[in-house]
Amino acid sequence: MSSIAKSARIHKLAVVEDGAVVGENVVVGPLCYVGPKVVLHDDIQLLNNAVVTGRTTIGKGTKIFPMAVVGGDPQSVHHHGEETTLDVGENCTIREGVTINTGTADYGGRTIVGNNNLFLANSHVAHDCRVGNNVIMSNNVMLAGHVTIEDRAILGGGCAVHQFTRIGRQAFIGGLTAASYDVIPYGMLNGNPGVLSGLNVVGMSRAGIDRAVIHRVRRAYKSIFEGEGSIRDNAAAIREEYADCKEVMEILDFIAAESDRALSSPNRGKS
Repeated sequence: MSSIAKSARIHKLAVVEDGAVVGENVVVGPLCYVGPKVVLHDDIQLLNNAVVTGRTTIGKGTKIFPMAVVGGDPQSVHHHGEETTLDVGENCTIREGVTINTGTADYGGRTIVGNNNLFLANSHVAHDCRVGNNVIMSNNVMLAGHVTIEDRAILGGGCAVHQFTRIGRQAFIGGLTAASYDVIPYGMLNGNPGVLSGLNVVGMSRAGIDRAVIHRVRRAYKSIFEGEGSIRDNAAAIREEYADCKEVMEILDFIAAESDRALSSPNRGKS
């Protein structure tokens, strides 16, 4: 049997399967579908024709627009019907035609989306992705499997992110950009193939980062990407100098971390 709160409003033309859990003040519009293993927390809105399926949990206050399909099976040849999951956080906005898939069994079986994210029309989050908080994915953004998007990143319309790529915190990916390699926190990536084109200074300023700190991050960026050594060696060489600057340390830790992808740079991708 379904567990449906008394304050929930479910349209007579909607389908809520037995087994679904529907919280307080949830609104399910006409022609929506809610699968039997779905959990909808309080104050969620499903507008007409939205689909939430699979073993999917949606956080409080999230709003899902028409024709979105949340919790569909992974689009992977390695998926053979195993029961995998999707967790979507609180206060997300999932616009028309968005697709977000569950994980694959070979990689832990979970796709995880954080809080306060905005997914514009027809954007796609593939299996096993990790999306942080306060992320904006513009129209037609495509995340391949196993992508990590850190907090406050912005992805411009039509950009595509290669599988296993990491996009650092507060990075900015330009419209129609191909992100084939990891992008450092606060980095800006543009072009196809994507080329690192500096720092997201506007985003840093809007986030309240002091001008003096931004200048220090710029100096560190030059040392990392314009020094004579390799990117990783250059980053390691300045670690002590910038130990008191958390923004630079974020970048250095990101570069030092293990990854399946190389690092985007001002040169990688140029002919």
